[in-house]
Amino acid sequence: MRLIRVTSRIGALLVTGGLFVALTAGTALAQGSPNGASAQRPVFYEGQQVTVNMFEVPASDPLLAQNKGVNTIYASNDLDEAQDFHSVIDAIQGDGFNPLWHQVLIVFNAGVTPHQFTSEDEILAAAAGARPQITLVSTDEVYRCSIVGSK
Repeated sequence: MRLIRVTSRIGALLVTGGLFVALTAGTALAQGSPNGASAQRPVFYEGQQVTVNMFEVPASDPLLAQNKGVNTIYASNDLDEAQDFHSVIDAIQGDGFNPLWHQVLIVFNAGVTPHQFTSEDEILAAAAGARPQITLVSTDEVYRCSIVGSK
């Protein structure tokens, strides 16, 4: 008899816990989880469009100081904001990929019409020379990104 009561209480707790998880997960999905599909965005890698899933890593300074293998993601605006153009990444799986990405902002210099870049080579060429088209601004932000698809 005592075993039946304990089993019934455990069952009631499991049902209550399951309802709680279902309700809170629904709320998270409705608000858009930063770790789910809502954080997916198109980016360019060597002229090809791919899709990444990303979220900002808090306290990024130690990561930048201690991890020399962090990749670069070039963005027209802070990645927490809407983008004027698709970002550009410098690596994919099989080509020096690291899931940590240092955000570098692209700022168009005076007299240059802002436009979409599709590769790191284009960006570096635009930032070089006697009259660079852009200025690259290193930030202290690191994002965890994974490539989830190609177009």
